[in-house]
Amino acid sequence: MVVKVYISGISGNKEVKKRQQRVCMILDSKNITYEVIDITEPGKEAEKEFMQQNSDAKDAKHPLPPQIFNGETYCGDYDEFDLANENDELEKFLKVPVSSPAAGTVNVENGHVANGNTSSRDNSAEKDAGDQQVPESLEERRRESDTVDMAVDDSEEPIKEETGEGKNLEDEESEEEEE
Repeated sequence: MVVKVYISGISGNKEVKKRQQRVCMILDSKNITYEVIDITEPGKEAEKEFMQQNSDAKDAKHPLPPQIFNGETYCGDYDEFDLANENDELEKFLKVPVSSPAAGTVNVENGHVANGNTSSRDNSAEKDAGDQQVPESLEERRRESDTVDMAVDDSEEPIKEETGEGKNLEDEESEEEEE
């Protein structure tokens, strides 16, 4: 099943627009696949009716977008979505399988990515060679950056070209005017 977010593309309410954008932004950041359904587009009357009949209207006559569904199953509105996100229970709220945090993580040992094949740094000569090229501290990075900046500044000295006769363009123009 796919998560569906029912929105209003032509809402004049800035709060509704902000909430719709926030829902989409959070779903994107969590890499959760979803479908946006704009109930204000022509031909979407059936989707609008479905959203209104299957959502809970809290303070209004009709439920306001965004409303979130997983397929045909109602998950909740923006307030419930936001609460689930704050409590780190978004997958449970959306009724999607919980992604394991280990799948997207990388093991880092002493500032180096561990590949799992070796347990100590002594086993890899390539790591040692790479270590020499990487600055150890922020101060070293700054010093390297200053050195590069100075080299660039020294080489940008303006070059003056003179003609063989020692004349410039203005002198030539003034001589032409006199004639």
